[in-house]
Amino acid sequence: MGDFGRDVRLWFSPQRVREEGETPDYRFSLANERTFLAWLRTGLALVGGGFAVDQFLPDLRWGVRVGMALVLLGAGALCALRAVNHWVRCERAMRRGEDLPVSRFPALLSLAVGLVALAMVLAVVSGWTG
Repeated sequence: MGDFGRDVRLWFSPQRVREEGETPDYRFSLANERTFLAWLRTGLALVGGGFAVDQFLPDLRWGVRVGMALVLLGAGALCALRAVNHWVRCERAMRRGEDLPVSRFPALLSLAVGLVALAMVLAVVSGWTG
């Protein structure tokens, strides 16, 4: 199952993270937790945006409205999953004295939000009639 499987198991038993390496400076662990919470807030905002697009833009063509809503909802769900996975990976790296993990996720999330924003601009400019 590899590192990913181990990371997923640690999502549900974070106390096991303490079994590895040495305890880092608590300020770094708290910063990691704040980053985790920021990703969760971002995920919640994206989910809220997805519901808002679906519920409050009834005049928008159905396929466009549902497509934008699904992109936002999916991005929100991925943000929540990424938050916990990234927290575990960073905490383990700090305890082991390794470099912090890098991720393409922020770039992919930015691209998805940018595409939805572009679709919204086009909908507003065209008068968003279905």
